Amino acid sequence: MKLSARLIQIAERLPMGCKLADIGSDHALLPVYAVKNGLALSAVAGEVNEGPLKAAQQQVAQAGLTSSIAVRKGDGLAVVSPGEVDTITIAGMGGALIASILEAGQEKLAGVHTLVLQPNVGEDLVRRWLLRHEWALTEESILEEDGKIYEILTARRLSDSAGFNAQLYAPRALPGSEMKLTEELLLLLGPWLIKEPNAVWFEKWHGEIKQLERIRSSVASSSHEASRIKEQELAELARQLKEVMECLQKDKQ
Repeated sequence: MKLSARLIQIAERLPMGCKLADIGSDHALLPVYAVKNGLALSAVAGEVNEGPLKAAQQQVAQAGLTSSIAVRKGDGLAVVSPGEVDTITIAGMGGALIASILEAGQEKLAGVHTLVLQPNVGEDLVRRWLLRHEWALTEESILEEDGKIYEILTARRLSDSAGFNAQLYAPRALPGSEMKLTEELLLLLGPWLIKEPNAVWFEKWHGEIKQLERIRSSVASSSHEASRIKEQELAELARQLKEVMECLQKDKQ
């Protein structure tokens, strides 16, 4: 069974011997891999759409794991009961959707100690949800595969998650600049990723700056006062991001 590099990295972040729920499991590749390789004792593969649900059922049956992996149809965390699992993965969705799934299913998080989340976009929205609900963001990774960039966020319940997060998101100096990395910038850029930025991270944010400038140019063509304010906000964010990129790239040289 061959997993993508993205799914391999998610699997590597599962606590050994966990009880896993994979939400939006698609073909149940991750639960099958996790159980076959001893990473998970058992798993729930949740899927809301009929096609992927049948594909997941077929995958689990072919692997001979129907006694260890339950394939269930349902929306978000509706597929699990409180206390049934201790680890949840949600991958391949937008950050807003991941945050809304967690928000709607908070009572299902009883007994869950690990979240491994891979938003396709809107990573900051996931970080904000974790921070607001006192989940400690303990690890971040970023990779490129088939021309797409993915971030994987791992969060855990700690005895002092609030204190952990206060330190993690504390404003810090930007090397070679008078500018400070504020909580807002850390939520956007990733507090762990920015500590050890790799080539993929730089590639992502150079692309995001270009996109911001395109949006700013579009907004600038409007004569509305609200557009003027928005244009200024976009210009300031682009300026800050450029300074961050320049300073961190110099720091790595």
